[in-house]
Amino acid sequence: MHMSTQLNLTPALHRRELLLEWLPVLIGFAVLYIPSFYTLFTGVWATEEQAHGPIILVLSFWLLWRQREQILAVAQYNRAPLSGWLLLIAGLLLYVAGRSQQILAFEIGSFVVITASILVLKLGGRSLAVAWFPFFFMLFMIPLPSAVVSTLTLPMKMAVSYVCEHILYWLGYPIARTGVILQIGQYQLLVADACAGLQTLLTLEALGLFYLNLVRHSSAIRNIGLAILIIPISFTANVMRVVALTLITYYFGDAAGQGFLHGFAGMVLFVSALVLILSLDSLLQWLARLWQSRKVAS
Repeated sequence: MHMSTQLNLTPALHRRELLLEWLPVLIGFAVLYIPSFYTLFTGVWATEEQAHGPIILVLSFWLLWRQREQILAVAQYNRAPLSGWLLLIAGLLLYVAGRSQQILAFEIGSFVVITASILVLKLGGRSLAVAWFPFFFMLFMIPLPSAVVSTLTLPMKMAVSYVCEHILYWLGYPIARTGVILQIGQYQLLVADACAGLQTLLTLEALGLFYLNLVRHSSAIRNIGLAILIIPISFTANVMRVVALTLITYYFGDAAGQGFLHGFAGMVLFVSALVLILSLDSLLQWLARLWQSRKVAS
């Protein structure tokens, strides 16, 4: 009876020890990052351009949870390597610089660095080597400086506007373009950053890399090829979205184009991008099999 009671208490004592061990870490994260994430959720993450941020954060932690067995399998307990402390110091310095100077990229970037340092300090460097992708994936949630976004977005919007104008002109629609402004019928549409900007490209790149991580192809050429092809996929999906918005406005009016159907066009963007990614992946797979069969035949 005494032995049974002791066995029943052991898991509870173990959970209590774990709680006591991780409680200071959780409190530290709460103190540092509750204000930061409140700023994100009420600021840039509430905008259409940065709405992917919280999704990437959730998916990153899901990927870590999904890899928990592999991470624990290589864990080195009761060791705090120097690299972990250096990462922690670098992350704290990055946080101080970002918070004091109101540089959101530094402030949120420090979250990635400090989280990685905790993993190294608790479980060793091998665990971080196994879990490298979720931390790399987190980088896509970091808001870029507005000056960088504006500089890189303008030529992308010009290119999307140009292609949309020519597609609709070839289809017989009364359309003209001035810069990034499309004139179709009696309506004028400004191609905004959210429709054809750098953030959309980064979001779709993150979507493609997430897909690659899930399917885990053994061919490095196939993985690299698909990752590179995501860039023209993003451009094509952006064109499809702007064409859809232009036609919605032309047929149903400006209110429809700026209302619910504007959000629907955003869904068209990501669905079309996902379909293109899957289609190209299937094509690459077919080409790889064809190449392999010819190689065996020869």
